[in-house]
Amino acid sequence: MKKILAGLAFAAVVSSSAFASAADVKPTVVLVHGAFADSSSWNGVVKVLQKDGYTVVSAANPLRSVATDAQYVAGIVKSIKTPVVLVGHSYGGPVISEAAKGAANVKGLVYVAAFAPEKGETAAELSGRFPGGTLASALAAPVELADGGKDLYIQQDKFHDQFAADVPDAQARLMAAAQRPVTVAALNEAATDPAWKDIPSWFVYGDKDKNIPPQALAFMAERAHSKQTVVVKGGSHVVMISNPKAVADLIEKASK
Repeated sequence: MKKILAGLAFAAVVSSSAFASAADVKPTVVLVHGAFADSSSWNGVVKVLQKDGYTVVSAANPLRSVATDAQYVAGIVKSIKTPVVLVGHSYGGPVISEAAKGAANVKGLVYVAAFAPEKGETAAELSGRFPGGTLASALAAPVELADGGKDLYIQQDKFHDQFAADVPDAQARLMAAAQRPVTVAALNEAATDPAWKDIPSWFVYGDKDKNIPPQALAFMAERAHSKQTVVVKGGSHVVMISNPKAVADLIEKASK
């Protein structure tokens, strides 16, 4: 009997330790960039998160359509065996809103100067619903694609002021040259039922954003019942580049 009780006690200790270890596992953070940017736009945030012990995946968002981009991101999320905090910048917002649906391991959504559309809304429509956005006047002539679609870029001489006004000029010039285009169709693709209705969300954006008016961002954060909304004073559309610590801190709060 003593041996049986000792065995049960040992099993309980092992089971308890295993449970504690599982509970202590930090979520994997999956970062999804938006239009006119690439995965390197998250480098400052990644540096902070990795220092704090998080595993991070900075996905290469194709920027072709919300549906196909979301499928791509959903595949990454599905391959991860830990809980996930899914983070989207700008157009990456609609992508994570779609990609997280049905993903049991996504515990939180973080919108970084990002669209959080309701069903039927588009990024293009939301950006024009409130005053203050000047993206349309900064775009270059669309690039015609072989499939009949069109790619959009920001004019390089307008990129700094429009997209990244709080980033040093030399860095903004490099970003302008390396910007990734988004299709016209993607920005005009209507959202389906968004995951933010079922998964907790957090928002961070700059009050000097010229791509998505701050009033629009505030509206979307309130509508999604954001757990916490951080407004970066003087922040441009790329707050994750100019203020990586503020963005990383919010992501870490979402991971708790």
